[in-house]
Amino acid sequence: MKRLEHLAMIAHDMGLIFHYLALITVIPFAVLVLYREWDLVLPMASVPASFFVLGSLMARVPKRERVPQMSVAIAGVALTWFAVALIGSLPFILGLHMSITDSIFESMSGWSTTGFTMMTSLDIAPKTLIFWRSLIQWLGGIGVIAFGIAMMSGSGIAQFKLYRSEGRQEALMPNVVETGRRMLATYLSLTTIGVLLLLFSGIPVWDAVNLVMTAISTGGFSVHEGGMAYYGNPLLELLLVPVMLAGSIPIQLFFFAAHGKFSKILGDSSLRAVLLFAAAGSFFIVLDLHLFNDLPFLDAVRQGIFCAVSGLTTTGFQNANPHLWASLPVIMLTMLIMVGGARGSTSGGIKVNRIVLGYRGLIWWFRRYFARSNVIVPFQYEGKNIPKDISELELSKNMLIIILYVLTIFVAAILALHLFATSFPVYEVIFELVSALSNCGLGLGYLTPASPIAIKWLFIFLMWFGRLEFVPVIILAMGLARGFDTPTAT
Repeated sequence: MKRLEHLAMIAHDMGLIFHYLALITVIPFAVLVLYREWDLVLPMASVPASFFVLGSLMARVPKRERVPQMSVAIAGVALTWFAVALIGSLPFILGLHMSITDSIFESMSGWSTTGFTMMTSLDIAPKTLIFWRSLIQWLGGIGVIAFGIAMMSGSGIAQFKLYRSEGRQEALMPNVVETGRRMLATYLSLTTIGVLLLLFSGIPVWDAVNLVMTAISTGGFSVHEGGMAYYGNPLLELLLVPVMLAGSIPIQLFFFAAHGKFSKILGDSSLRAVLLFAAAGSFFIVLDLHLFNDLPFLDAVRQGIFCAVSGLTTTGFQNANPHLWASLPVIMLTMLIMVGGARGSTSGGIKVNRIVLGYRGLIWWFRRYFARSNVIVPFQYEGKNIPKDISELELSKNMLIIILYVLTIFVAAILALHLFATSFPVYEVIFELVSALSNCGLGLGYLTPASPIAIKWLFIFLMWFGRLEFVPVIILAMGLARGFDTPTAT
């Protein structure tokens, strides 16, 4: 079949997703009316109108009886994410008259929950657009596809493939639609609890709502230009730590908590891994800041713990400028950003699950060298013995993502250093590239609104790659170049 015919197989479901996005992107009008920002009516209306028109056109594509193969569904996810970012840029183009590149950058940063920004003067920016940034990060956290499926009334194989191809692994309910709805309900509950928690810090309700929306989604967009430094509020930073951590652990654990299944929570290896990395990373960064930056111990604790948790969870909030740090704590923070949170969470990065699985696979590999030829060394995961062929396949897939991540950073660093001559040390350039690919947003000042257009587009693609974990983008490129049919052996 032709390439367009393959993509048309999932156009109907994509159209339905766009329809639901058209509904939810009307929410900023409540803020527009509240603050009487009438000049933003057309810019904000452009988003739901575009989603509705595109959704209507795509929904008209005849729904084929044939179930699309996985490669087509995965390519559809990649296309959807990029299309959503393009549509999401309209308020910035029409409302703030930002350049097309800066607007797409801002939108991609929001939907991918990264947190880099091209906006200046946030303190005087329209409230509606501030809320729009928070909303797209909140939606990006749960996932455009997962949200659309959660709102659908039926369940099918195509929807299941779309859900899985976005990297979702949760199985809370028997069918994927009900799972999506439970995810959305849990996500809303966590957001509400987070807002109530932050109010204890004394900040306004407006700030609390926006900060929690971008913290639980591990996005990191700030309400004020000064970021966390604007508040100078240690209690606020302390209260944000559990909110960021909540966004970095599998959302299904909160579902288990609500149903009293605490044994499943305590036995979850990804939760233990996140907490261990957070504790170890915080300890070493605090120590490095105290020893190598000569920071007073309490200042080192405040900056080190907050930035370590923000980096590991790929949230991107920062209460300090790491550009002023010595090289060692910056490198430690880079490693935490690369690791990221757990699979099934809103975090980016390689994911702690893959790091743990890779470590266990390495140990298993060396144990087999020391075993006798007639002895079978089982691979154990989550307390179960996994057959050798399955273990080797899953470990290979796991290592493939890690290799793709490292290779992408290597190539991106070469491109960045060729495209933009800078006085920033190489390790700081790599820091920001890692931050973009991990959808974190922590910055040192290398990327600014004044950066060359080529650098901005490099970061746009890195954020897109990172949010989809490489495979969908690669499948899309291969499908467009060679077709989506399974190649025959030669």
